[in-house]
Amino acid sequence: MGTQIIPAGRAKVVIRAAGDIDLPAVPSVVDYDAVYQRMTAAGFVSLYHNSGAFGFASDEGVMTIGCAAAPDLTIRAEARPLVRLVPDLPAVLTSVASALGSEAWLMPKSHWHYELHFGNRELLEKLLPTIGLDPAELRDRNNGSAIAFSPDETPLLVEAARELLAGLVQSDFLIAFPDGATLITVHHHRQLWIQTRRRDVLG
Repeated sequence: MGTQIIPAGRAKVVIRAAGDIDLPAVPSVVDYDAVYQRMTAAGFVSLYHNSGAFGFASDEGVMTIGCAAAPDLTIRAEARPLVRLVPDLPAVLTSVASALGSEAWLMPKSHWHYELHFGNRELLEKLLPTIGLDPAELRDRNNGSAIAFSPDETPLLVEAARELLAGLVQSDFLIAFPDGATLITVHHHRQLWIQTRRRDVLG
């Protein structure tokens, strides 16, 4: 059909064919079986059955840094030397995602059924629609299916992480970069814990 301009009083209404419309990018949901297969193929291991908690299969070459918005006395003594005080945590995530330039997966380190019934229900019911997802799509998943963000969708990922950092009350989320050898825990104490084999992401 192409583009049509239809007079409407003094204004003109422009109607484009479906193929001409630039729709906004929307993250997608990756089923857990596919998450597990891709993460294990990339050298990660599941830390808890059916959850979105993953770690590196080997510690060789893995660097860890913690970024905290404020001092936290609950951090274990042996981990405190790894912590940097960083007031703008979303900027850290933006920097890491930009350095990696690859798909990012957001997952609960528990599972969606728990988070959307008990853990952080109110927070997630408000957050998920802002990134184009219906909470009902995840509510009854008894696993850590991933929300996948393309590099072009990094601003949406960062805003989602900002809300999680501000609102998580008792459990944590994981941002995994399956092709980037990097894991970021979004901690409910307003912290980002980065594990990576990529020196360039730590600045």
